[in-house]
Amino acid sequence: MPTITAFESSPDRGRGQARDMRVRWALEEVGQPYDVRLLSFAAMKQPTHRALHPFGQIPTYEDGDLTLFESGAIVLHIAEHHDGLLPKDANARSRAIAWMFAALSTMEPPIVELSMAMLLERDRSWHAERLPGLQERVRIRLGELSGHISNADWLDGAFSVGDLMMVTVLRRLNTSGLLDEFPEIAAYVARGEARPAFRRALEAQLAVFTAASRS
Repeated sequence: MPTITAFESSPDRGRGQARDMRVRWALEEVGQPYDVRLLSFAAMKQPTHRALHPFGQIPTYEDGDLTLFESGAIVLHIAEHHDGLLPKDANARSRAIAWMFAALSTMEPPIVELSMAMLLERDRSWHAERLPGLQERVRIRLGELSGHISNADWLDGAFSVGDLMMVTVLRRLNTSGLLDEFPEIAAYVARGEARPAFRRALEAQLAVFTAASRS
């Protein structure tokens, strides 16, 4: 049974934004049981954990003699070794992986930059001046993605690892108000969040915060 690492105390109060959520969801989609090793922020920076993740972050993934870090690499590994997240057709499979990279390389950077600015820079004198530019960068990407999705349920036919990664990236905008400007994308995210495997993963991550808040 694989073991993944996660925060012992949810930094987002159980909203499912930490990147172990992506791995949890993938494992739930393919029906693979897993263990979770919870880490404090201090423990993440210790040599024991850095031997698994050189940047001292989560998640990591251990299965037998294999250790992986980076959520995208872990999710792709899961998809490649279990049915359910990658199409059988070779071309469709490659397209699903391309959408994974699009989520991580094209969509996520401006979304994370906006999220961090809203979270960490509100008290800076230049915050109000910088924020509109960050929002516009995200709007451009959302507009481009919206044009692709149109009336389709998923990015390329059936739900795939590309959708799993894209939805987890887009969920960072749930409290920004920007998704309200793009109804097709808001509905797309809602479809992902409605999947039973997503709900199970979110409940598991939320349980960590609930347990920590009671201790």
